[in-house]
Amino acid sequence: MAQFRSRATDEITDRLLVRFGCEILSVIPGRVSTEVDARLSFDASATVTRAERLIELYQAQGIHIDRVLIKVAATWEGIQAAAELEHKGIHTNLTLLFSFCQAVACGQAKVQLISPFVGRIYDWYKKSAGPAWVESDNTGAKDPGVKSVTQIFNYYKKMGIATEVMGASFRNIGQITALAGCDLLTISPELLAQLAANGAPLTSALDAQSAKTLDTQRVAYDEAGFRFALNEDAMGTEKLAEGIRAFCADAVKLDQLLLAA
Repeated sequence: MAQFRSRATDEITDRLLVRFGCEILSVIPGRVSTEVDARLSFDASATVTRAERLIELYQAQGIHIDRVLIKVAATWEGIQAAAELEHKGIHTNLTLLFSFCQAVACGQAKVQLISPFVGRIYDWYKKSAGPAWVESDNTGAKDPGVKSVTQIFNYYKKMGIATEVMGASFRNIGQITALAGCDLLTISPELLAQLAANGAPLTSALDAQSAKTLDTQRVAYDEAGFRFALNEDAMGTEKLAEGIRAFCADAVKLDQLLLAA
């Protein structure tokens, strides 16, 4: 990266991210997600521009466009940026997704993949309940994070929405087994080891064909409707804002490291 030291910090950051992505792709057969700077979470145009640069950098390294997912926060602006990128053939992964309205809007935008955060939803409800929380009443299919992803999965399958659902941010193997059958799950090595040690048979808890028989009505959001629905969801609003702040803080730290190098 030394030859790019005189370039703008944002370009150096993107080149570094692509370098990491290429290293990952050299050892895995699938896709890698590369994130647009979270400080652009409320700027659709700037998000598109940065995403296009990331893809150009990957292509310059001989990486096919289908092996890269551009990771964008699921704000209204991020979702609109993703819709434009998908129209251009650039696939997206919408992250920091906590609310059903975010999932609906992502489906409308025909994004490639969403990453609902199971564990962070669970954390919020547990903290909110305080001493009233009863763990046994909030495990397996009754876990708030599991219920959220199940609702999204069933809605997508019922409505024929092609967007992939990838459950993420797990706290325990019970959450994972309760979402077996989901399109994708991203699981930490520690929890994978626990699953392997468990040895119990794993059966699908979610089923696309069964979801098609549910009595579910289609929902659609324009900007005003989306913002109101998200505002009505205290958990979704708080966790989205918290996640963006955390990602932005990390971006600032990376900038400082690059400037000091």
